[in-house]
Amino acid sequence: MPVITVDKKDLETLSGMDSQIIIDNVSMIGAEVERLEDEFVDIEFFPNRPDLYSVEGVSRAMKAFLGKKPGLLKYDVGTPQITISVSDEVLKVRPVLGCAVVRGLSFTSSSIKSLMDLQEDLHWALGRNRKKVSIGVHDMSQIVPPFTYSVESPAYSFVPLDHTEKMSMADILKSHAKGVKFAHLVCDMDKYPIIKDSNGNVLSFPPIINGTLTSVTEKTKDLFIDVTGTGKEVYTALNIVAAALAERGGKIEAITVVSPNGEKKNYPDMEPKPYIITLEEIESHLGFKMKPEEVIQCLEKMGHNATVLSKSPASFEIMVAAYRADIMHKYDIIEDVAIGYGYANIPSELPQNYTMGKAHSTSLIRQSSSDIMVGLQFNQVMPFTLTSPQVHFENMRRPVTNDVTYVLHPISEDQTMVRTTLLPGLLEILSMNQHRELPQSIFEVGEAVVGGKNKQKIAAASIHHAANFTEISEIVDAYLREMRVNYELKESEDPAFLKGRVADVYVGGKKIGVFGELHPGVITSFELGYAVIGFEADLTDLF
Repeated sequence: MPVITVDKKDLETLSGMDSQIIIDNVSMIGAEVERLEDEFVDIEFFPNRPDLYSVEGVSRAMKAFLGKKPGLLKYDVGTPQITISVSDEVLKVRPVLGCAVVRGLSFTSSSIKSLMDLQEDLHWALGRNRKKVSIGVHDMSQIVPPFTYSVESPAYSFVPLDHTEKMSMADILKSHAKGVKFAHLVCDMDKYPIIKDSNGNVLSFPPIINGTLTSVTEKTKDLFIDVTGTGKEVYTALNIVAAALAERGGKIEAITVVSPNGEKKNYPDMEPKPYIITLEEIESHLGFKMKPEEVIQCLEKMGHNATVLSKSPASFEIMVAAYRADIMHKYDIIEDVAIGYGYANIPSELPQNYTMGKAHSTSLIRQSSSDIMVGLQFNQVMPFTLTSPQVHFENMRRPVTNDVTYVLHPISEDQTMVRTTLLPGLLEILSMNQHRELPQSIFEVGEAVVGGKNKQKIAAASIHHAANFTEISEIVDAYLREMRVNYELKESEDPAFLKGRVADVYVGGKKIGVFGELHPGVITSFELGYAVIGFEADLTDLF
């Protein structure tokens, strides 16, 4: 989960409140204070609230929660004065674009860092490491609108951020630090996306790097924001960044995006989204009675506007801010009612009956497995159970099987199926933690669904420069020995692993698992730069 570093003085300036009061209460909205120092505080937030990934977002949320400024904050969006034209070719490589201008800003080194940190956290939370969303911010003093969003050949050159000499786009991908890190996002393209002004100056080569011409400094007053990607998350990210800058006194101005067919749309769209919910629905899910005015007060503490639509039966219209990515249906609103009410204030009742319970045998096996893996110096993780065929099969070099359970109406292209194995999820986590020190050794004991049936499985993965077959063989042997399981090994043909450095595990003549060195193609697919070893076993078949 993202951890943001908050400057206490900056927080007090934005909120008008004592920072200690905010720190003492921030856990109530879904956060945890990781580290507290004299001038800074590190706060960890849940992934479902990317609008809180900045000091501006924390200030806004806590002003509402603590009653200083409850209800929905409305951000005025000025009439568009600038257009950006989208070419037909760029729709084939990175089709979604959202833009905005924010004027009248006054930057300090602290506020610039906050903006850059917000960008990177959104790249992680919404953008899948820039694959689905990438954000660029530009000083407008050096560029002349209108702008264009088009493509250029790999030979096209400009001066990238933090450089003084021109580089071709191909060279940027080979030798610039950001280019090398994110080259895989454009490696299959014949031409690369690019944003330029009317004089041909390069603003951005998304999702790789900005041009150095538009670097943001403490002298910057007006910003142009571009967000490119592949889905609707682009607009959510744009709204979050624009709202954060508006919290610092910036004036948001729309930009007209002109599509290849001449269609025009203005962004950002900061209009709140309406929801209708009844008091009965709220009470039935929370389990206690509430007055309509209590519901309204709770929702206003969470930054929403709520009005009574009818008194009998009681129902409400709730207006949700455009930057709230976590509100997808009415159950999320009910959760906000509970948070606003305070979980500690929810009335408790002693049960009328009681029973004697004991741990299920499956729970005991899971706990024993976890204890053993922790003893082997692995850290436990809990990835999502929903995934996609690309991650689950294509990235693993495995064929698509017919025992998969698919989601009927997925809300994201990344969560279209229920996993049948655990190892891909571990590799995703390793991919997201490349900025952390090596070695990294993680495991999961969890459920997968195979042929419509739940299976208990265990998987582990380790990444470091010297990871090899001998190491993972010893780990598997130690785990099975501690679980008191007699096993035998046979040659494996699993394409996810390196041939000759992989083995299948058999117990009682039945295959229950596989382990070995991951294939270089798998390592590349997950953007990992070091050797990776892993194993997976089916606990349902094992016990």
